[in-house]
Amino acid sequence: MSISNFNGVVARQPSSIETKMQKLSTEELLAQYVAGKRDFEHTDLSQAYLFEANLEKINLKNSNLQAIHLPYANLTQANLHKAQLQAAELGDANLYQTDLSDAKLQNANLSRANLRYANLRNADLSYANLQGADLYNADLSYANLKYADLSRANLAGAKLEKAQLRGSNLFRAQELDASQAYFDRTTTFPDGYPGNI
Repeated sequence: MSISNFNGVVARQPSSIETKMQKLSTEELLAQYVAGKRDFEHTDLSQAYLFEANLEKINLKNSNLQAIHLPYANLTQANLHKAQLQAAELGDANLYQTDLSDAKLQNANLSRANLRYANLRNADLSYANLQGADLYNADLSYANLKYADLSRANLAGAKLEKAQLRGSNLFRAQELDASQAYFDRTTTFPDGYPGNI
């Protein structure tokens, strides 16, 4: 909603449906989670340290998780739709059936992560580290994987419809089907050879 002041300048008014992001400490989040709370939508946990945290089925939709530290964490069936996860540390994390659709994961570390059946539709994974990640039956449709490292990743059954693979490293990736994805000669395929335009 916007209104014009007497000078004709349009000023934006906050919508009644807009939600202010709440900053939580690691201790506050874990205490509330243990007490049974699962809905943490619109939460700011940027740079939080949550090594090996068990956050199964947590809702962090639309949350700020930039540079969060979550290696070996359990995020099975979590809702991370539209979460900001730039430069997040998610190595060896369990993200089985996790909703990461429309998430911002640029420069994130997802090496060796379990992303089986994960929803990564329209996610931005440019420059992300997915070395050895298990993406079995993951939905990567429309995902941005430009310059991502997918070497040795398991891509069996992964959906890559209209995914951007330009500049990505797929060396020794397993079961790749890039027939519906966008790639070019900057893409390194599983055999080590570049793709064709």
